[in-house]
Parts: sequence; structure tokens; C-alpha cells
Amino acid sequence: MGKFIDINGRYIGTEYPIYIIAELSANHNHDYDLAVKMIEAAKQAGANAVKLQTYTADILTIQSDKEYFRVGGGTLWEGRTLYDLYQEAYMPWEWQRKLKAVAADLGIDLFSTPFDESAVDFLEDIAVPAYKVASFEIVDIGLLEKIAQTGKPVIMSTGMATLAEIEEAMNTLRKNGANQIALLKCTSGYPALPEEMNLITIPHLADAFQVPVGLSDHTMGTAVPVAASALGACIIEKHFTLSRSIAGPDSAFSLEPAEFKQMVDSVRTAEKALGEINYGVSEQEKKSRVFRRSLFVVEDLKAGDNFTSKNVRSIRPGHGLHTRYLGDVLERKAIVDISSGTPLSWDCVGGVKEKPNEQ
Repeated sequence: MGKFIDINGRYIGTEYPIYIIAELSANHNHDYDLAVKMIEAAKQAGANAVKLQTYTADILTIQSDKEYFRVGGGTLWEGRTLYDLYQEAYMPWEWQRKLKAVAADLGIDLFSTPFDESAVDFLEDIAVPAYKVASFEIVDIGLLEKIAQTGKPVIMSTGMATLAEIEEAMNTLRKNGANQIALLKCTSGYPALPEEMNLITIPHLADAFQVPVGLSDHTMGTAVPVAASALGACIIEKHFTLSRSIAGPDSAFSLEPAEFKQMVDSVRTAEKALGEINYGVSEQEKKSRVFRRSLFVVEDLKAGDNFTSKNVRSIRPGHGLHTRYLGDVLERKAIVDISSGTPLSWDCVGGVKEKPNEQ
């Protein structure tokens, strides 16, 4: 149990490149060719994986017009019945094996979120390399047990979950054979607001459960995933669409290919910038070191003249004595003629019995 998981031979953890997932969700619009184009575009945009969802409307709910089964206010789907929404959004299962082959040919991982035990059996049959647990299913203990028993890596979103619920889900997975688990910080708003993301939770989750932690992001734009990268996110999951003009349940908060590529590029830049703890001089900085301040003679001096604050100054560049020696120099005399603009050295300073070591 530990600090990384392995999906198709790719290590995912704090010591490895951030794993970026394009969530296809409902943006296929029941068009198989569109789904194929999405996978191709995700690969070109720099995604490491594409993720599907494996369910039917009947798996998730029942067909009912009662108020319990209608989506409430504050979402993109207000007033719709759950059954109607899921019927529109689900991806036909017969596509998924073929899409996995498409992804394999492109060299991109493909896995899915199952929503019941039959979906897990199906995904095992097509040999997905990992499983995703949706935020809403983190409390489905039976489903977690089934997923864990496959022995595959599990990536679990934590939207809406309390710390106690996450702990229960983690214990369930571990007790049932899952030994490669990653968690995703998630805010289950559609779209989510940046001020509700609380990304500082990412390092806390990593410390609390000793697993890789990433972000499942439903905000608009790309700033939040980049910020998460700087906080140690090992995985970034973002909804993906060929065009938001292709209307669908999730299109409004999905990134188009050019935007997704911009996010990937920015995340890669952020992870390079993190680097390691270092107080030394970088290779690039070595060229600039000469422009630090040092002690220079700024007026012509004759041998025997006193050094004063008028004729010795701390200025750029850095060819002279360190500025820490200014007080010591001002108590002494020049032992040779010195012209203005000369970097000061101990060879010019009288009364020095032992020259201090420069650092």
C-alpha cells in the first residue's frame, strides 16, 4: 500500500509524471464515430488516459416522475427526471470493447467507472487496466467490495464525502484485496466554483491515507488543475468534448481539445517548476551571479589614501570583494594607486595580515 499505483506499466505517484485523464462522460451523444474522434483528440491533446462510464438508466435508478426522482435546482439538469437524464447520458456497452481497442492502438489507456456489479463483470471481460469509483458511489459498499476483488488499481473520487466516509470506503477496498488505490479531491458541482474547491485538502488526503491523490475537476477553465499540480496532485481528471457547441448533459463544463492541450502543457510546466528543495545556484543562475553587488573603487586613489564611503561603494557587478567586508576596508588605506572603476581586492588594501577566504 503505498505511494504509487501502476496502470499499464505507468507509475502514478508524487515521484512520477502527473497522470492526466480525459473523461468522455456523456459527450459522445450516442454517436460511436464521435466517441472514436474524442479518443483520438484526447491523445493528441496529451491525455494519458480516457475514461468511460459503464451503466444503464435502469442500473442507476427507476423510471418515475415522483419528486424524489427529479433533479433539483442549482444544476444544469434542473427539473429533469434522473431516468431521462441517465438514458440520454449512458454509453452503449457494445461500444466499449471496440473503443478500448481504438485506445490501445493509439497508445492511450482506457478504463471506466462501473455503477453496479454487472458493469464490473463486463469490464473484467474486456480487461480494463483499472477502475474509477465515482463520488456518488463512494458509499456503495457492495460495489466497492466487487471492484476491490478484481485486484485492479482503483481511483476513487471523494466529492461530498466526509473524512469518515472516505475512511470506510478505503477500509472496504483494502479488506477486499485492493492494494493500489488513489484518491481524487472532487467538488460535485456541475460546474463547480473555484472558491469551493478547497485544493489544500489534497496534501491532507495524501498524508491521511498514504496514497497518491489527485483532482477530479468540474470547474470551468484550466487554472484549478494547474494549482492542484503545485499542491502535489498526481492525477488530473477533466471532462473532455470535441466542441461545447455539441450540446449534451456535460458539455457546458468540458474542455475542448485546444483547451485540454493548454491545460496539459500548463500542468507539465507546473510539475517541472516544482523541482526539488534547492538553495544552491542553478545552471542558468550561474550566468547571472556576476551581476550581484560587490565592492568597487569609484574615485581615483593614490597609494596611502584612506578608503572612505565616497571612494568605495557596493555596486554591480560582482567582481570585487564581498560587501560584508566594507566596514573592514573603510578602516584601512590603499597600498597601490587605484583607478576609478576597479574591483577592490585584498591586494590593494593595507594592514591585512591574513586575507579572508571568499565564498
